[in-house]
Amino acid sequence: MSVSAKICGVSTPEAVRAALDGGAAYLGFVFFAASPRNLGVEAAARLAQPVRGRAKIVALAVDPSDAELDRIAAGLKPDFLQLHGKETPARVREAAARTGVAVIKVVPVAEAADLDRAADYESVVDHLMFEGRPPKDATRPGGTGSSFDWTLLAGRRFQRPWFLAGGLDPWNLAEAVSQSGARIVDVSSGVERGPGLKDPALITAFLDAARKA
Repeated sequence: MSVSAKICGVSTPEAVRAALDGGAAYLGFVFFAASPRNLGVEAAARLAQPVRGRAKIVALAVDPSDAELDRIAAGLKPDFLQLHGKETPARVREAAARTGVAVIKVVPVAEAADLDRAADYESVVDHLMFEGRPPKDATRPGGTGSSFDWTLLAGRRFQRPWFLAGGLDPWNLAEAVSQSGARIVDVSSGVERGPGLKDPALITAFLDAARKA
């Protein structure tokens, strides 16, 4: 696969199977009550059993408390913690130290200046993720299908590996990769037939597109 892919917000065995069979490098499990993809830690741990050793397990949380971090780290034992809220660099460092888990920090993007915020986090994260900034009336910070001008990333260099996310689907992935230069991509709503309902056929199509990108 020329582009590594993360399937985020998986919540059924069928979605997990499609992601693994298609060669996804990362599978994301969501711990955020406002999301239609929200899971309990025990449910996520059951779904993650076949993932371990085949793909990286990512736990997505939004401004999690220490107690939430402890539950996720102990119950799921993820490879990565994806912080999707307004966490400061200091809080990101605390979360990494507390859990002993590698961190992906999401940076919402609407304009070129937003990319400059990555510099604040590069010393405390393992990966960055650039995602389209959601609408002002959105009830959650991601998974809304919001994209941004992918050419803003063209030629940019960062100290950490980075994901491209937001508004991706099987049909626009090749263009997004070409315009941005992304080597790792993330999809959630773009492989769903309804809010939170992952479609195995769309997951397969997205991973096929990533392999060809």
